[in-house]
Amino acid sequence: MAERSTAAVDVADNSGDEPLTAKADQSTADGVAQNRERDTESEEAQGSGGTERPEKASPPELHSGHKLARRYRLEECVTRLDGFSSWRAVDEKLRRAVGVHLLPADHPRARSVLAAARSSALLGDPRFVQVLDAVEENDLVYVVHEWLPDATELTTLLTPGPLEVHDAYQMVSQVSQAMAAAHREGLAHLRLTPGAVLRTSSGQWRIRGLAVNAALRGISSDTPQRTDTEAIGALLYAALTQRWPYENDAYGLSGLPKGVGLIAPDQVRAGVHRGLSELAMRALANDGATASRHESPCTTPEELVKAISEMPRIRPPEPAFTAPPEYQRTTYQQGTYGRPAPRPGVTQPVPAPPPPLQSRTGKALKWAVSALLIAALGLGSWQLADALMDRGKSDDNTNRTHTNDGNDKNGDKTKPVKQIKIQGAQEYVAKGDAQAPEDVDNTYDGNSSTYWRTKSFVDGPEMKPSFKPGVGIVYDLGSQQTISAASIGLLYPGDHTTITLYATDSASSSTPLESMTKIGTVTTSGTTAKITIGKKVKSQHVLLWITAMPRAAGDQYSGDGYKQAITDVKFTG
Repeated sequence: MAERSTAAVDVADNSGDEPLTAKADQSTADGVAQNRERDTESEEAQGSGGTERPEKASPPELHSGHKLARRYRLEECVTRLDGFSSWRAVDEKLRRAVGVHLLPADHPRARSVLAAARSSALLGDPRFVQVLDAVEENDLVYVVHEWLPDATELTTLLTPGPLEVHDAYQMVSQVSQAMAAAHREGLAHLRLTPGAVLRTSSGQWRIRGLAVNAALRGISSDTPQRTDTEAIGALLYAALTQRWPYENDAYGLSGLPKGVGLIAPDQVRAGVHRGLSELAMRALANDGATASRHESPCTTPEELVKAISEMPRIRPPEPAFTAPPEYQRTTYQQGTYGRPAPRPGVTQPVPAPPPPLQSRTGKALKWAVSALLIAALGLGSWQLADALMDRGKSDDNTNRTHTNDGNDKNGDKTKPVKQIKIQGAQEYVAKGDAQAPEDVDNTYDGNSSTYWRTKSFVDGPEMKPSFKPGVGIVYDLGSQQTISAASIGLLYPGDHTTITLYATDSASSSTPLESMTKIGTVTTSGTTAKITIGKKVKSQHVLLWITAMPRAAGDQYSGDGYKQAITDVKFTG
């Protein structure tokens, strides 16, 4: 089963730049002469390194409809600045939208842009918008990257107001973890602005322009980890207050009042979460600010991740309860069936009750009805008494049976089912590459909107043992636990999802599958898989192993193919 390459896409980086519309018949040279815009971002406001302003290079003549490598058709120019341009394009080979950065091969930054793009592509972390191609061809350098049609920039999200507390917490958590992973591989962003951080429709946060955005603008830093950490602090500050934490306005946000210095977010806006406010100040301490509550500053993304992990976890808000609509009787039930509808403003007459039966026939009818009621009451009373006598006899027999039994203490009683708390988890990789090891915690965080996902596979639905026998996660229950059942929430419905549970002595992927004890299996077509274990098994580690998956459409992480994602896992004993 071969993996399908990632097909998620992202918008071209135009944060801080004025977008320009390129006409189909207008050359890039004309566009530069007539429409060149200055970069409106203030690097001093951002707090990052300086930007070199090289001598402008003349870009080749490009226009909408131009095709690169007989594959990438340019559609719309979204940024034109400093001799390079960014486009929305279409990959005609894979029939998907992509973003393209273009600059002449003799541009002073062409070499550094190519190197940055290729280094970023090697990271392969799904939390970053992926570089798909980096090519020098026909005196032109171009970088092709993903295009995310369902993603929204943080700049746009902050337009109506600050983020909700949980959203701000998720943003800073995911961005910090992603940047910590990038710095471990020697990669820095250096231009981490609100326009470079995106939230997808599924609630995941992604970062675009890793290394490439800085290379395009000639930005460098002697302290890249401090620069990116301070940028994360500024993002959190903006998310909490809808203000940029410097005196100058930037990214559509108002700066702080001049002369007051950097003040904590909870002093700028009422109701700001105190823990997140303090976290923002600890990250922004890199710029000479003092942490407001005497906590040590965070100078690297790794330290920021550690500080977040030490905070009490911020849960998503409870869904608002909506009362059901009041029960409305129909006109038939209201006794108005067949009557004309009342007109508004007109007082309706109260219908008079029907006159009593005063005729001789009416009197006879009343006596007959009365006699029938008396007879019915008598019959009912006799049947009720008879039933009560029978019940009394039955109760006596039952009481005698319980008294003579005397074995209540030894009788079978239903034991209460308890949920087993998962203490940790990690991917089990039997062969090939891991799937999404950074997301395994999402499967037991109590939030059904987060998940761990597999990659997209071309062949299926059953996985091919010669290529990849299966994918899965090993869960650590903390100690030996008796497992009686498991419930697994799935993201993609459809036939063929097959899951097997194994009891294993270790969480390591070096433990072969053959040495584990199979405790249950299920195949489902829905979004919930339930496994009941007939013979209860005791184990500290449980492997959840997927060997078949349904076909699903492409999303922001991968193209269409055979794949599955796990949202919630619960074990009971």
